[in-house]
Amino acid sequence: MSVFNQLIGNKILVSAFCGWFVAQVLKTILYIIVNKEFNPERLMGDGGMPSSHSATVMAVVTTSYALYGASSFEFAIAGVLALIVMHDATGVRRETGIQAKVINNMMDWFLQLDSDIPVEEKLKEFVGHTPMQVLFGAIIGVIVGVIVSSM
Repeated sequence: MSVFNQLIGNKILVSAFCGWFVAQVLKTILYIIVNKEFNPERLMGDGGMPSSHSATVMAVVTTSYALYGASSFEFAIAGVLALIVMHDATGVRRETGIQAKVINNMMDWFLQLDSDIPVEEKLKEFVGHTPMQVLFGAIIGVIVGVIVSSM
């Protein structure tokens, strides 16, 4: 069996990718609806609704549970990883995005003052997630995990 066949036959890996992909596509569609413009960065970028990080890890958790059960080490590792990722998305990464927005505003202010402070490229503001974005990402991940594990 080739490596490619092994990879596409790995339901946990497939569910992780599908969870990420579905969340990124939905994130892009929601961005278009809200902002009335297409931003290709939303297809691969972090932050926003829904959380693709949460969708990815919850798809892995759900598929691990379906394939190996709640007492398996696969499910335990996936569950712990999911808790860490989702907590980080609403904590440190969210705060980083808020700080980036403040710094970008300060840089704009310095530009208006004609200061000698060199202005670098703007910091990325879409980094973390609100709890609601994480929740919807997790729901998407569970749905994707159920679908992939039943195939």
